Amino acid sequence: MEVKKILREFIKERILSYIAGILILIAASVISLRIPKILGKVTDMLNKGQGTVNEIRIQLLLMVGFAVLGFVLRFIWRYFLVGNCRHVESYLRRKLFAHLQTLPVNFYNNHRTGDLVAYAINDINAIRRVFGFGFVALIEGVLINTVSVYYMARTIEPVLTLMALAPVPIVIGVTIFLRKTIRNRFEKVQKAFAVISERVQENIMGIRVVKAFAQEEHEMAGFDRLSRDNIKTHMRMVRVSGALGPVTEVCFSISFLFFIIYGSRLVLTGRISLGDFVAFNSYMAAIMRPVINISRIVEIWQRGAASAKRLNYIFSETTDIADGDESEIKDFDIEIRNLTFAYPQTQVPVLKDINLKVPSGSTLGIIGKTGSGKTTLANLLLRLYPVPDGHIFINNIDINQISIETLREKIGFVPQDNFLFSSTIRSNIGFYHEGVTDEEIEEAARMSGVFDDILELPEGFDTVVGERGITLSGGQRQRVTIARALVKNPSILILDDSLSAVDTETEKEVLGNIRSILKHRTGIIISHRVSTVINADRIIYLDDGRIIEEGTHHELMALKGAYYRLYMSQSENPEKSMEAGK
Repeated sequence: MEVKKILREFIKERILSYIAGILILIAASVISLRIPKILGKVTDMLNKGQGTVNEIRIQLLLMVGFAVLGFVLRFIWRYFLVGNCRHVESYLRRKLFAHLQTLPVNFYNNHRTGDLVAYAINDINAIRRVFGFGFVALIEGVLINTVSVYYMARTIEPVLTLMALAPVPIVIGVTIFLRKTIRNRFEKVQKAFAVISERVQENIMGIRVVKAFAQEEHEMAGFDRLSRDNIKTHMRMVRVSGALGPVTEVCFSISFLFFIIYGSRLVLTGRISLGDFVAFNSYMAAIMRPVINISRIVEIWQRGAASAKRLNYIFSETTDIADGDESEIKDFDIEIRNLTFAYPQTQVPVLKDINLKVPSGSTLGIIGKTGSGKTTLANLLLRLYPVPDGHIFINNIDINQISIETLREKIGFVPQDNFLFSSTIRSNIGFYHEGVTDEEIEEAARMSGVFDDILELPEGFDTVVGERGITLSGGQRQRVTIARALVKNPSILILDDSLSAVDTETEKEVLGNIRSILKHRTGIIISHRVSTVINADRIIYLDDGRIIEEGTHHELMALKGAYYRLYMSQSENPEKSMEAGK
């Protein structure tokens, strides 16, 4: 969906407020521009001694009344029109966030966080300014100039009017000449902001690594270079956009000078009255303000156009994972047939000729070296990446025919990275659904072996864990993420190396609890430790994307192959278990 279409939808939703705002703006402009005419009339009355004190007082009160009414109307139309720019900002940001939720994992693998932050903040703010000052100043300027020119030409002097308008074509010509340059340079400004955002985000997330290697000075020097490049990028744009304002002011200053000279002569010759001259001067000032604003209006509109172009790129991104329509899955009989898989934009297969059956209610253990494809297999079962048709089946139904929401609702997944949100432990465990009860959260914490650890924290389950759960130990984070999966009461539970940071005793306790949970569920346990998968109903050993060994623990030990060697190395020297691979 293009930004243009999204904005049309927004305007359609709030069309009444826009119509009301524009009508009130027209009324405010007409009323405010009556004041110069009254001022000219009062000037003539005083100059010629024609008006009585009461008549002059009435005219002055009329001016004050128009000024007050214009102020009130101005407040109302600004409330409608300028207020809508905040609504469009919120509307666009919601649309962008919702769209980002639909994009596949591979999209995030290929886009930096800083870029996405720039889209959500800077680019949307640029469009907000178009709907704020850009839109309002354009409409108000057109109205003020139209009404002012009408009063000036019809009631005062056409030649003076042409003199007043002479700079307008020059300003418009310069603007048209520079607008594309402004847009292109603003795109570079946005890219520079994205680079800085990414650098800040990476340094904050990796501050412990920076400090551990004493690289603070090096990082500060690198950031300083980025900041200087950002300044240069901004200044290149300012040198162009900054020229518009002075050009406009110089043109109007020259025009105003000729107006003073020529207008004074018209007053002296009696072609116009002094009051007309004063009124014309007021109209001239009214015209100058919106025309001088042309430079800002053009800059804001070109920034908005550049940001719309960038946002169109994101909104044009679509998921390459087609949704299915099958929503009824009672059991989780998993069968994989001749599966070969390579990640998008790569040619090297990560999984090769995988054939596997996992009956409903059984537990599969997956073990192997780093990069052997263990995690990829779990990702395909979750359909985080496109799955080729005819290779993975659930209850004899092709996985591509199953609704993604239904599939993921049924799966409890504990990933390797143990990500926690910057919130309380309670909300992290209950992330699955707002209706999860405290009793269910506490029971899940007991089953994952983290309940006692949580109670020892200052505020128990209401302890805020910090960004990515940084205030917890690695083992605690792993067990909290396991509790988050268990509270779903899933039909299938996938643990992807989820006990690597806990000690042996805790691992035994958690696995004992999980085995009781898996009695009537399908389980897939991925680990680099043999001790984690030893009690699985079936174990496969992956190497370079292929299943090279398959069987129960005792059957694999009897083969005395790769599994046997791994088991012996971990039994003889447990410290090596952390290096055995994933």
